[in-house]
Amino acid sequence: MNRIAHRRAFLAYTGALAFAGLAAWTSAAPARRVVPMVARKWTFVPGTVQARKGEVLLFQLTAPEVPMGFSLPDFKVRTDVVPGQPATLELVADKAGSFTYLCDVFCGEGHETMNGTLVVSE
Repeated sequence: MNRIAHRRAFLAYTGALAFAGLAAWTSAAPARRVVPMVARKWTFVPGTVQARKGEVLLFQLTAPEVPMGFSLPDFKVRTDVVPGQPATLELVADKAGSFTYLCDVFCGEGHETMNGTLVVSE
């Protein structure tokens, strides 16, 4: 093989290795599903979130009125949601069932009924 052919073979080989590594890395990283959520007096919109077991959810929370909290105790996650400051919270839906999320920052009369449901199917 002459020098140019040898160099082309080397570049083709290293390019194939790089592509294979990238493909393996991309398939290994689970895709995130963004779940926009609004914490309003005295409800979460949406009130129910459906997910598949193993799915990665990225909640993007806003509160247009007063400070709120978002807690999903079964997944041991929570965050504060302050008006004008969007909050994000990521979780892996690693167990099947119905799980309650709730506001854990007192937001006025009606606070105690402010909750929703995450439904994770197999």
